[in-house]
Amino acid sequence: MLDRRRFLRTAGITVGAAAVPAVAVGAAQAIAHSRSTSQDDATPGSVTASKRFDLTAASTALLREVQLGSTRVLQSFAFDNTSGHLFTVQLVDSGLQLPGETQTYSGPDREANGDLCVTRLDTSGNVLGTMYLRGFGHGVQIGVESTGSGSYLWTETHNVRSLNSDGTTYTGWGDRLARFKFANGTVLTADSPAVTQYTLESGVDRTTCAIDPVNNRLAVRCRVSGAFRFRLYDLAAFKAGGRTALADVAQPADLQPGYNDTFQGFASYGSYLYLLAGSQYGKDGSVSPNGNTFITSVDWNTGTVTEQKLTKAGYTLSYREPEGMAIQIPDPSNPSALRLCSGFSSFTSDTDQRKKASIYYKAVLV
Repeated sequence: MLDRRRFLRTAGITVGAAAVPAVAVGAAQAIAHSRSTSQDDATPGSVTASKRFDLTAASTALLREVQLGSTRVLQSFAFDNTSGHLFTVQLVDSGLQLPGETQTYSGPDREANGDLCVTRLDTSGNVLGTMYLRGFGHGVQIGVESTGSGSYLWTETHNVRSLNSDGTTYTGWGDRLARFKFANGTVLTADSPAVTQYTLESGVDRTTCAIDPVNNRLAVRCRVSGAFRFRLYDLAAFKAGGRTALADVAQPADLQPGYNDTFQGFASYGSYLYLLAGSQYGKDGSVSPNGNTFITSVDWNTGTVTEQKLTKAGYTLSYREPEGMAIQIPDPSNPSALRLCSGFSSFTSDTDQRKKASIYYKAVLV
């Protein structure tokens, strides 16, 4: 097998616009938010009431310890439920030189630069392709929009470096949203013509998103005046420039009772928002086998927490860091049979710290 690093340096993969088929979105655009919302405002939701996932239900493994396109931790994931494909994002590996780059970069450099690896898999965990995103962000949460012409990913973009608490290293976070078609073997930058950019109002940053695949809605997490909020939009209206939110709620104050509230991902279905928080074993009081990973459900219409439970899904995993959420529809002909999925990163073995990914789900609606 060819060495992957040498292959990427020498293969004739085109970078940017020419790397993506002509059916991809054209010139990038930025659409301004049509109204501003104070972080203290309580905006009553107008979301039709739905069933919610029972967080006390048992968790079932969908995938266990799968190798992705990068050896770093899973950051988040989402499904194209029409094609049956799964998309994951990770930070790019240290020492990997991509087409268009004149040097290699360290892991901390990739994190500061907001460089991501996207992997497409089938739901058995077989890798079907990879692509790379330079200057996008941290990959906290992604969404996938299924269309007749392929899978369009929604991610953060327009990376902005932020100094970490150690005072010496940086993490990159996007302050806009991006939509682009998955195209195997390509490298995109934030300003590639294949990328459509969307902005909220001025001053909003750390924008990430997820898609409710049943109701075709876009859930956005963003930081407004230093506080995180979640907004829910009709997906078609958002793409057309509309910024009137169906709901706008504050992030709950306590995502991990007794811990440090390490946010790790979110998902949305119907009138409920689901939040994932927790740390890997050995950090912030997380100890095997219980850990400190909590799932919280929030009512979009009121902003109140409806349920919050510790999850021990994947408790035997080595390292076990929660990473990302998504809604899966296993059978598109039966969209009422849904799964609330949570991701976990783990070590390959006790002596091999290359990361693998696992996904567990809950499927009981009440």
